[in-house]
Amino acid sequence: MSIEKKISKVLVLALVMLAATVALGQGQAAGQGMPSGQSTKGAVIKGKAPVNKNVLKVKLPKAEEATLPNGLRIVLLPNNKVPTFTMQMVVLSGGLADKADYHGLASFTAGLLREGTAKRSSKDIAEQVDALGGTLTAGSGMATITSVVTASGLVENLDQMVDIFADVIRNPSFPQAEVDKYKTRTLAFLQFQRSSAQFLAQEQFSKAIYGDHPAALTAPPAESIKRLTSKDLTEFHSTYYRPNNAILAIVGDVALKGIMPKLEKAFGDWQKADVPGFPIPAAPVQSAAKIFLIDRPGSVQTVLTLGTLGIDRTDPDYFAVLLADKVLGGGPSGRLFLNLREDKGYTYGAYSGFTGSKYRGTWTSSSEVRTDVTEGAMHEFMAELNRLRNEKVPAGELEDAKRSIIGGFALSLEQPQSLLQNIVTQKLYNLPADYWDSYPQKVSAITAEDVQRVAQKYIDMSHLQVVAVGDASKTKSALAKYGTLEVYDADGKPVTENK
Repeated sequence: MSIEKKISKVLVLALVMLAATVALGQGQAAGQGMPSGQSTKGAVIKGKAPVNKNVLKVKLPKAEEATLPNGLRIVLLPNNKVPTFTMQMVVLSGGLADKADYHGLASFTAGLLREGTAKRSSKDIAEQVDALGGTLTAGSGMATITSVVTASGLVENLDQMVDIFADVIRNPSFPQAEVDKYKTRTLAFLQFQRSSAQFLAQEQFSKAIYGDHPAALTAPPAESIKRLTSKDLTEFHSTYYRPNNAILAIVGDVALKGIMPKLEKAFGDWQKADVPGFPIPAAPVQSAAKIFLIDRPGSVQTVLTLGTLGIDRTDPDYFAVLLADKVLGGGPSGRLFLNLREDKGYTYGAYSGFTGSKYRGTWTSSSEVRTDVTEGAMHEFMAELNRLRNEKVPAGELEDAKRSIIGGFALSLEQPQSLLQNIVTQKLYNLPADYWDSYPQKVSAITAEDVQRVAQKYIDMSHLQVVAVGDASKTKSALAKYGTLEVYDADGKPVTENK
């Protein structure tokens, strides 16, 4: 079959839409999005490609599903465009299942899965995966609902990769020597992180938003790391890494009929067990608006993060927030980028983004600006947040944002990892079976009124948390103009004699 015949209708439509987005995205967004009287400094593109007004329609291949007698759910999405596969074992317990005073336990357990099993050393695993041209990774977060092990490679090496994959999932030995090395590396990395302004900003912002909620932790406390032992990891693994507490998702040039015997051989005798639940605490009530300034004397930049609580992943407002975020700062055509970079020249980039899990995530705006323009940047951030709240997005700008999101979605369908993530997301959050088929239509249905409504609802200026990391001696007075201000040092301790 020729290459041309292999190109899917989805990709063709996506490329047309992407071309339109590139040509029109900045031009109309800049022309209609900037406040009256402001320069756009070359952001307008005069040539405009024709735009297909029809909403992209996709019909994704349906996943095939099966369940082993021990409760392991298997979800397979065939994709025969290239002779590769990607598979993920999604264990339905993550950082939220950590024991009290053992924060980071889920993360450590996942991180050490490939550091030795009953029949393979850490070196054996690394060399064998490398020899097969494959990848094998594992991870979990501080406040996540899952721990994930991912493997990929050529279909011709599927049998060998499944064998290694199953071994690290089922039989990790957590050698104390490897645990000690991992602890040493992690503690050193924690110290290194404190030299990063971006880390300090995220750490303080998470504390400001979440308080005592597990999501307040950006990194595991050093005290927790020091007390973790091989026995702790073994107990966590034995408790939560069970087939009836996992989903195995696969995408690639494989068929369910062909792969099931391999999976039954690898996982069929994996013993199920009663798995304890873990609480998913609600996000706390938002605190009053405040500015946190982390002092880094001599810094030539100020890292700014502004944000509030947002939505959980299944919130009906998801698509409206998706559009609002795209307009505000979802890339080079976003208002923040056009204003702070293209018009003012304060920064190399300014963006926004939102998150959502089974508890409310955040909606943030951020940038790194020169110290001498900290006040000006704050002014523009506040202006753009208020503009999204107070004014309806012009029709052309909204349409550009929709085309960009839908075009990006269509192109993502050509990537196995994206297809796999879509499957996992749909299963984790019990989304409708046709959720991804109707994704473009849901985006297209959002109105300017919807965008303004969610902006007013979630960009709550009376509870806006602002974190600035920079030279307090040069930025404190400027930042204090925007609200109650507290100064901290790089270790997160309040500065009693403010500069």
